[in-house]
Amino acid sequence: MITKSIPNMFTLGNLFLGMIAIIMAIDGNYSFAAIMVIIAMLMDGLDGRVARALGVQSEFGKELDSLSDVISFGAAPAIIVYSAAFYNLNPAIAFAVTAIFPMCGALRLARFNVKSGIPGYFTGLPIPAAGGVLATLSLFYKDITEPYLVIATLLLSYLMISTVKYPNFKKVGIPKKAKWIAPIIIIAGVIVAVMFTQQVAKTIFVGLVLYTIYGMSQNVKKIAKVLRRHKSSEEEVYRTKN
Repeated sequence: MITKSIPNMFTLGNLFLGMIAIIMAIDGNYSFAAIMVIIAMLMDGLDGRVARALGVQSEFGKELDSLSDVISFGAAPAIIVYSAAFYNLNPAIAFAVTAIFPMCGALRLARFNVKSGIPGYFTGLPIPAAGGVLATLSLFYKDITEPYLVIATLLLSYLMISTVKYPNFKKVGIPKKAKWIAPIIIIAGVIVAVMFTQQVAKTIFVGLVLYTIYGMSQNVKKIAKVLRRHKSSEEEVYRTKN
């Protein structure tokens, strides 16, 4: 019974950190709010791996994970960016853009739960990555004007519900004999994140942005390849007719 509950404890830890991020954002502590989202990403990355290592995967855990993700990577980042940058915008625009992000995140998770994707890939930007980008991007609110942050928020929202393919690293598991490493990874991650808040947040931001751009660039290459094939086939048809 205890063994079956271990992965869910990681998931609930993810949810707890998402709530703390929201509270910190409301209090104006945006850096630590972003760090809470990043640590929640770490927890989210470990719960499934721990479940597979222990052989205790379940539908309950899958649904709990999705519900937690909506809070930690949907609502929390949206509230962080709203509190940091959108409060001076027209209320209608600020409220709409803030709400659209977690709504698209919820749609992304629902699709993930009911549709089988391509092995090795996610369809659409995963909500933890989108939430991580938005939460850490909010730390640049003094350097980036509100319109650009609005565009970035809407772009991330779209990418979550798009059909752009992103590499799936979740299948990289933890050996059963090494499952005790998970708590050590979390403790070490928390210590480093708390000691070097700004540096860690901005470093994670760069990595997540590169991941986001990678998926977009691969999709652009595929579209370009299809267009070239279509053009070649049209030219072949034209030469045949003449």
